[in-house]
Amino acid sequence: MDERDRAHLERCVELAEQALEAGDEPFGSVLVDASGTVRAEDRNRVAGGDPTRHPEFELARLSTDLLTPAERAGATVYTSGEHCPMCAAAHAWVGLGRIVYACSTAQLSTWRQEMGMAPGPVRPLPVSDVAPGVRVEGPDPDLAPRVRALHERYHRER
Repeated sequence: MDERDRAHLERCVELAEQALEAGDEPFGSVLVDASGTVRAEDRNRVAGGDPTRHPEFELARLSTDLLTPAERAGATVYTSGEHCPMCAAAHAWVGLGRIVYACSTAQLSTWRQEMGMAPGPVRPLPVSDVAPGVRVEGPDPDLAPRVRALHERYHRER
């Protein structure tokens, strides 16, 4: 992970903050092509009642309109939290390249337990268990505490 990666992860955390301010769970993601150009970004939008409105899922869908199959393979999805199984599957199905995340599934699961949250409806699996061909990098030790603070705030305000 280099400084360019960290800059994109910073943007993901900003998007997660925007999601939290809008009443959504704090997740944000950015799609970057192989040349380093941001092609799309999104934040969580589950508060409207559709629990599948994850930014990683939306970027996977958008990538099929924005990028050729070869371009998707060279792209990177940056995200505040490691993809859930649904998003990891979508990422693999559309042929996107690597994933770089600020906090891992294991970290988020531990934080949820520490906050007394019930487990989610889907087993929290790392991307490598769902999509073993996808290269992943993370967590980022500097950004993970910021992401944790956002999740603590979200659950405190619920």
